[in-house]
Amino acid sequence: MSLLSKISPFEKRDLFIAWFVLGVAFTIALGGLRIGADMSSITWQKVLLTFVIALVTVGVSFVFHEMAHKFTAIKFGYWAEFRKSTSMLLISLAVAVITGFVFAAPGATMINTAGREMTKKESGVISVAGPLTNIVLVIPFVILMIVGIVLGGAEPLAGGYLINVFSLPGFLFYAGLTGFSVNAMLAFFNMIPAGPLDGKKILRWSPMIFIVVLVAALLLVFLSVQPNVIISLFV
Repeated sequence: MSLLSKISPFEKRDLFIAWFVLGVAFTIALGGLRIGADMSSITWQKVLLTFVIALVTVGVSFVFHEMAHKFTAIKFGYWAEFRKSTSMLLISLAVAVITGFVFAAPGATMINTAGREMTKKESGVISVAGPLTNIVLVIPFVILMIVGIVLGGAEPLAGGYLINVFSLPGFLFYAGLTGFSVNAMLAFFNMIPAGPLDGKKILRWSPMIFIVVLVAALLLVFLSVQPNVIISLFV
């Protein structure tokens, strides 16, 4: 049985809806479209470019996150499928508009244990698989950023940076930064130890692993909103 055959039509539908809405939310956040932001330098071309890049990076990052949960659960002998949460998707859009950050928790991978009692370890390992996947996915996007920087696609400025997203080096840097930001936010917000989020189950299983993954995710979020730290290393 192929991996794709294990994704039901209902799951594909929910993945697609969540993917699209998260793409819009990240476009708002990363495109500087939040309430109160200075939009004088924003053009529809840049917004469209941001949307396309956000869709691609969210498609990779979010889907890999949820599939990591799914196939880890299957490895333990359970059945699992992603289900979107309409309320959480609306919250993601609202938070992006208000704060410029994305509360990237659009739903959850639901696990059918078939009456078997899931252990704390199984629950923790299944849960941590998602954030760890995003942390690993940061690596290729950082490499893409660095290539763009080395080619002259980004210059540090006081309080920000200067790029031309319509040049090849600038595009590579911007695409890398977008993927970096998407994965960092997905990892961090899912590590919040509350409600149905991954962090609560990971903390219950192993406080040490929870702290390590949370600190790593928080550091990545900081670097994603302060890319000058990375730019200054290669300029």
